[in-house]
Amino acid sequence: MLDKVTTAPQIKGMYIGGRWTAGSGTFADVNPSTGANWATIPDAGRAETRAAIDAAQAAFAEWSEMPFTHRARLMLQVADIWERRIPDFVAAMQAEGGGWFGKGMFEGGYVTEVFRAAAAATYDAIGEVLPSEHGKFSTAVRSPMGVVAVISPWNFPAILSSRGFAFPMAAGNTIVLKPSEDTPYTGGLFFAEVMEEAGIPAGVFNVVTASRDRVQDVGDELIENQLIKGVSFTGSTPVGRSIAAKCGAHLKKCCVELGGKDSLIIRADADMERATQAANFGSFMHQGQICMSVEKILVHENIFDDFLQKFVARAAKLTVGDTAQQSNIIGPLINDRQVDRVRGQLEDAIAKGASVALGGKVEGRFVHPTILTGVTSDMAVYRDETFGPVVPVIPFRSDEEAIAIANDTEYGLSSGIITRDEECALQMAQKLETGMCHVNCSSVNDEPNAPFGGTKASGLGKHGGRWSMETFTNTRWITLERGGRHFPPMF
Repeated sequence: MLDKVTTAPQIKGMYIGGRWTAGSGTFADVNPSTGANWATIPDAGRAETRAAIDAAQAAFAEWSEMPFTHRARLMLQVADIWERRIPDFVAAMQAEGGGWFGKGMFEGGYVTEVFRAAAAATYDAIGEVLPSEHGKFSTAVRSPMGVVAVISPWNFPAILSSRGFAFPMAAGNTIVLKPSEDTPYTGGLFFAEVMEEAGIPAGVFNVVTASRDRVQDVGDELIENQLIKGVSFTGSTPVGRSIAAKCGAHLKKCCVELGGKDSLIIRADADMERATQAANFGSFMHQGQICMSVEKILVHENIFDDFLQKFVARAAKLTVGDTAQQSNIIGPLINDRQVDRVRGQLEDAIAKGASVALGGKVEGRFVHPTILTGVTSDMAVYRDETFGPVVPVIPFRSDEEAIAIANDTEYGLSSGIITRDEECALQMAQKLETGMCHVNCSSVNDEPNAPFGGTKASGLGKHGGRWSMETFTNTRWITLERGGRHFPPMF
């Protein structure tokens, strides 16, 4: 029996210029657990996207000139409304995104804090006074850019949408958000409902939704339109490379947070309970569909057998099924393309000699938690991002070998180290080629005020706190001449 009826909300349209607007067509929003159409979503093209950009541009001057205290209060109002509507979000997330109830509660609560952190960030310094050899009053000041485009993914649609726009919006920019075609409501239209109720001025926040067939046109408009001054993208590395290249061609700022192949290193002195729990959570939370999921577990050879036995026993308890039933922890993968990708990696690994210690079962869109041993560097599951509940456990002999295996990837997003020796862990963290490293925790970590982002093929720029404010503002040098710098006499 399902715990909650997951009836779709009334879809009022896209949100452009403070009004609900129909698209030139519609597309189906599918429940990944059942395969049934959950909602009918308006389908935007270039014309609707231009209208949203124009509305954002028209609203920019008044919004950017609004006293920061007023913007902060509006962001706090958004946070309060969002918090009140968390149950609505969770129900929608379970149906639209296939997420577990606990994941939805975490995501809903986190988003509330994103808006509160963004409100607080408006009180931070917006610049600094610089020394001047000529006696000038010399300042470096940050100011809002203009219209910022946010292109967000489906896996954590609320967190990754809000993270993309909350800080830029609080700083005085206006927003055009395009959520994933797989989660257009929880990643976009739900936010529009909240913004409307909060009284955000018309045009400051806009949402356009597009089907997979039209996403290329809409995405190109969000990058190429001359009114767009910055782009925030979270998603796959291939798409992120393309977006970053297009932004570069148009000399626009971009922040792209991309894929990962993150390692959890478990040293011989690790607390076994902590290690297996971190591995279980990091590998299988939301079916492994997280950019910073644990995708390689590296275990010291002296404790390998003990760890594997206890890890398998812990992971075997995770229940699989439709997440409308709250007791199910492992839900479906988001779509059939993702299932095919995970199945392909699994079949490739087994064909090349890997062994299945747990799982290996694929039933429709449901992939059971799978633990592999005997994985080697010629296998796709070792090399490529999986984005599913499949993880190899690989032995190592020394810290140096563990670091080498962890760094043996084009990606560099996050990492984790489980050990009782914090000094050693900090030394290892310095050598790991990742934007983030968490000692005695999994690679899956995020806080609204912390710098989130990777290195190598995992992205450019940082989200979170003052780093978001710096990314999506322009730094300007402004001076006041005080009579200390004279022009040459011949002039």
